Amino acid sequence: MKKKQIAITLGIVCFILTIAIAIQLKTIRNTNTTISQSLADNALRDEVLKWKEKYDVTYKELASSEKELDSIRKEATRNDTTSQAKQEEIKQNNMLLGMTNVQGSGIEIVLKDNLTASNDPLLTLNPSNVIVHNIDLIEVINALKNAGAEAISVNGQRVVPTTSITCVGNVIKINGQKIGSPFVIRAIGNQELLYGSLVIPGGYLNILKDAHVVVEGPNKVDHINIEKYDGVINFKYIKSR
Repeated sequence: MKKKQIAITLGIVCFILTIAIAIQLKTIRNTNTTISQSLADNALRDEVLKWKEKYDVTYKELASSEKELDSIRKEATRNDTTSQAKQEEIKQNNMLLGMTNVQGSGIEIVLKDNLTASNDPLLTLNPSNVIVHNIDLIEVINALKNAGAEAISVNGQRVVPTTSITCVGNVIKINGQKIGSPFVIRAIGNQELLYGSLVIPGGYLNILKDAHVVVEGPNKVDHINIEKYDGVINFKYIKSR
């Protein structure tokens, strides 16, 4: 009888030890996983910071090189009428391509997600209607282009021939940069034409207002600064003739 009790006791002890070892192994495994993930996150963060530092240095060097090149061009064309004309042509082309900072009169408009729509039960049925989408920005920008806008920016991002405007989750990417609401659109050009292209009856701004998207403006502004495009424009398919 005593042997049987001893065997049962030993069995219970072994069972408890087995459970304890299993729990300990699981704890160690989870701890190792957490540590590994933490180390991976730190390594990734360090890599991102390293590349950002390289980008900042390269961007400063590019800006310095552009100033030096501009100075060389001016010196080379100081007493050459033909070269001066070429220099002016290059300057105009860079302005059209969005590669220089520009200023002038025009209009400003702000589009915002409707954050108060949750109070309206009819709007909460389809909250996507009260959010600014990439197609909304594209439609407004196209209206401005058709009205003769000479320079356009959205939240500081210059719109150039190669600019793409896409949706990524809850944010919009312009020139590869993520931006969110509110969207400040600035355009330089004939104020009356730009303004009229946006407030025309049946125009896209009225469609956005009817959808309860928050629209501020358009406002006529006499002095607008639009920054240059800070990327590189690469044409893959067109060639000069």
